[in-house]
Amino acid sequence: MKTLILLRHAKSSWDDDSLPDHDRPLAPRGRRAAPAVAARLRELDVVPDYVISSTSVRTRQTLQLAGDHLESPTVDFDEAVYLAGPGRLLRIVQDADDSIETLMLVGHNPGMHELAMAFLEDAQEGRPLERLDAKFPTAAAAVIEFDVDRWADAGPGRGRLSHFIRPKDLPSAQRDRL
Repeated sequence: MKTLILLRHAKSSWDDDSLPDHDRPLAPRGRRAAPAVAARLRELDVVPDYVISSTSVRTRQTLQLAGDHLESPTVDFDEAVYLAGPGRLLRIVQDADDSIETLMLVGHNPGMHELAMAFLEDAQEGRPLERLDAKFPTAAAAVIEFDVDRWADAGPGRGRLSHFIRPKDLPSAQRDRL
């Protein structure tokens, strides 16, 4: 079985409109949400072996802030993830080394949302899927399991959503700090 964690970058700042999109940092809310969501992943015992992340400042900062909870996985910053559509993201996942059991992809919408929904197409029903279908907010993490041995076989309609974590759904002690 393979597990994919799709983590959307945390809330970014728009305070400096002179910055190119790639260089926007996280907003204070994003700085609080990234480690809180990563802590929840850790509580669920879902930590990546390997991470492929966009090169943007906000994805790098999201990953850095989440890092204390992720057990120091190998990280690859890949420019191809920056604002990638679902097709490109699918190829990145399917090209992952099969020795990786739990892969995390850190990226941007709308590609992340569209990829998640493609993996889950007609695969299941239920509240987590309904929440994901409605919106993939900043700092959210979708955990998708595939009953496959090779990443190349992790395709549309083949995944099962095991968890969908949104900052606003965290326990009140964590959520109140966001």
